[in-house]
Parts: sequence; C-alpha cells; structure tokens
Amino acid sequence: MSELTNTFLLVYAGLFPIVNPIGGAPLFLGLTSLRTPAERHLLARRVAINSALLLIGSMFVGSHLLVFFGITLPVVRIAGGLVLVAFGWKLLHSGLDIDGGEAASRSRGPAESESFYPLTLPLTVGPGSISVAIALGSQRPSEHAPAEVALLAAAALAGILAISLTVYVCYRFAETLIARLGDSGINIVVRLSAFILLCIGIQILWTGYSTLPPVPR
Repeated sequence: MSELTNTFLLVYAGLFPIVNPIGGAPLFLGLTSLRTPAERHLLARRVAINSALLLIGSMFVGSHLLVFFGITLPVVRIAGGLVLVAFGWKLLHSGLDIDGGEAASRSRGPAESESFYPLTLPLTVGPGSISVAIALGSQRPSEHAPAEVALLAAAALAGILAISLTVYVCYRFAETLIARLGDSGINIVVRLSAFILLCIGIQILWTGYSTLPPVPR
C-alpha cells in the first residue's frame, strides 16, 4: 500500500507543476472569454479528457517508442530529469507572468473545435509535460511480479486521472479561482510547486545516471 501511495504521489507531484492547472486557469479564462458559461464548462471537460489521454499515452507507450528508435531508458531518465530541473529552476526564479499571458490570450476567442488546440496542446499539456510523463513511465519496475506491476500501473493511472480532474476543476471554476487567489496567490503556488519539481527532476536525473552502462574502452 505504501508503494502504491508513493507511485500515485510521484506521478501527481511530478506532473502538477509542469501541467500547472492553476497557472493555466487565467489563460483558459482569457481564451474562452467570448464563450458562454455553459460552453466554457464543456471546453473544460474536453480539455481534461484530452489531457488524460495524452499523458496516459506518453507514460505507457512513449518509453517503448523511444527504445524502438534506439534510445536507452537511462538516457530517457537523464533527459527527462534535465527538463524537470530546467523548468523547475526557471519557475522557481521567474514565477508566472499572469498579466501578460492573459492580455495576449484575449486577442481572440476559440471555437469548440479548438478544445484540443490550443487549449489542450500546448496550453495544458505541452512538450514538457509529455517528456515528464515519458520519464516517469520509464521508471516502471521490472523486478516486481506481474500483479504488483499492474497495481503500480493502476496507481500511476490514478495519478494522471487526478491531474486531469484538477485541470477540470481549475478550468471549470477559473473565474472564481482567479478572483480568490489573485496574482500573488497563484505565483506562490507556482513557486512552491517549482521547488517540488526541481527535487523530483534531480531524483530522476540521478536514477538515470546511476543506471548508465559503463562506457566500453
């Protein structure tokens, strides 16, 4: 049970800062400002579903595709760890430029067909989120029994579904959320999440480095 909980928390905590549903809520609200509340709620649900499908595919299939192209899992872990460290360090020091992003997003209103682009990709799940999901998926243990591996996969799946639910809640209640937190509150959440992201990135990077095969001489 402890390992299942750790897997769930690792997936959720690893994806939350880079998916950043709280930080994306002002942008979502700006992009859907010309829509009715009912249309905005529908878009929030579609974005959450699309995000779940993208992250599940990246986590459970992405690493196999990389191996198919001749990229080893330790290298995937190192690359994913570097992405996490770089992104976490940037967020930790720069925070979130809410005003500029929201002003730019108000230049046009999206149609319903744009629930995937740009609301899902790249606003919610971008290249960084996909690479993190691949890096987390590459850490699936091979020494466990098949039943235990299935349980760990279910815990990872639950973590992704929890992220998607968080995206839905943040986007569904974006107007209320922004009014309550304000710019300073959102930046505090982003910076705290960035520190967690930085620690997870270093751990994944160290795991990949530790499992690199020795260089032949």
